[in-house]
Amino acid sequence: MVLADFRKIGLMDLGIAGRLTLVTGASQGIGRAIATTLAKEGAKVVVAARSAEKLQELVREIERNGGEAYAIAADIAKPDELERLVAEAQSLGTVELLLGNTGGPKPGAAQHQKARDFQAAAEQLLYPMVSLVNALVPGMQSRHFGRILFITSLAVKEPIENLALSNTLRAALTGYAKTLAREVAAAGITVNTLGPGYTLTERVEEVFAFRAQNQGISLEAAYAQQTAQIPAGRMASPQEIADVAVFLLSARASYLTGQALMVEGGAIRGLL
Repeated sequence: MVLADFRKIGLMDLGIAGRLTLVTGASQGIGRAIATTLAKEGAKVVVAARSAEKLQELVREIERNGGEAYAIAADIAKPDELERLVAEAQSLGTVELLLGNTGGPKPGAAQHQKARDFQAAAEQLLYPMVSLVNALVPGMQSRHFGRILFITSLAVKEPIENLALSNTLRAALTGYAKTLAREVAAAGITVNTLGPGYTLTERVEEVFAFRAQNQGISLEAAYAQQTAQIPAGRMASPQEIADVAVFLLSARASYLTGQALMVEGGAIRGLL
């Protein structure tokens, strides 16, 4: 049986074709992979990030592959730019799927951070997600359908050394998502978080460069040291994270909410 036949009988249809989707942090890495995968599944994707050039390149790639995408360059850590992003996205229709993704804050040990550092990290990782939810959930409620997914990190289950700001704020976002999930579930809206493990992205390169410098070892040695601790024996590709994310954003995941799902190749040692 060919792919088209499976789609006809509903075995592979994720139910997101034609749905307007907003993806933040879409210009590279995991966000980019999720945006392109959503577009392949037929979603109308609004891609947002700070780099207009990278976003236009992404839109061209999506359109070459038969998808539909719109680029809005904005720094969501700045309230006025986030407000503009929401207005431009909503001018295209009702946003039914939200993928909240951000870059990571600077590395560093907990004892070396100041209160202002945590404030800055919250302005980058937490507050924009709250603002996006407040702006977009009413539209989802009017349609009795919505999917909200935040990209966090395996650090919410197992904090990572020298990533104090990320460990703290990713956990805060997870708590917010869990609380929100209970409030909007009856309206047909699901809210989940997805925690990638070590994934081959620009952000991971930054973290491992910091680790290598801190330990006085080569970048290659830092990668090898970490990979040896992952049962899967390798790091993830952004596409492997995207495939799980797109399912969580799909109509098929209608009874899956309030969850913090880790995609980490077995790296987390704890039971929960």
